[in-house]
Amino acid sequence: MKHATFAAGCFWGVEHAFRQVEGVTDVSVGYTGGATPDPTYKDVCYSDTGHAESALVTFDPDVISYEKLLDVFWSIHDPSQLNRQGPDVGTQYRSAVFVHDEEQEKAALASKQRLQDKGQMVVTEITKADAFKQAEDYHQRYIEKNRR
Repeated sequence: MKHATFAAGCFWGVEHAFRQVEGVTDVSVGYTGGATPDPTYKDVCYSDTGHAESALVTFDPDVISYEKLLDVFWSIHDPSQLNRQGPDVGTQYRSAVFVHDEEQEKAALASKQRLQDKGQMVVTEITKADAFKQAEDYHQRYIEKNRR
């Protein structure tokens, strides 16, 4: 199994989208990309931690490629919006790909460039993955738990 980490607005929707993908074995929501050690949801939403709401995707590379995961990532949000997705505003909602190795970095940069070559504005940050702090339990599988 391999890992991929994506930020594309509120992590609930990101998690839900990736859970639908064949070859994805698990998704956990949390915080990454900032300087505050051990952040909480309250910290990330109401202070300047630098963390993004993100999804840590565990996948089977024999079933789905990292490149296909990038395709899902680009399709589930608007990568032209800086520090926001729809009504959610703030750096915690930024578009970002947190790469786990050099191979992922090359693939992410190439996929971003392909979008830009087609004329799309892309503000998505591509950076090395660092510590991932899992969000509180009530955020995990939030959409599944709160269907009506």
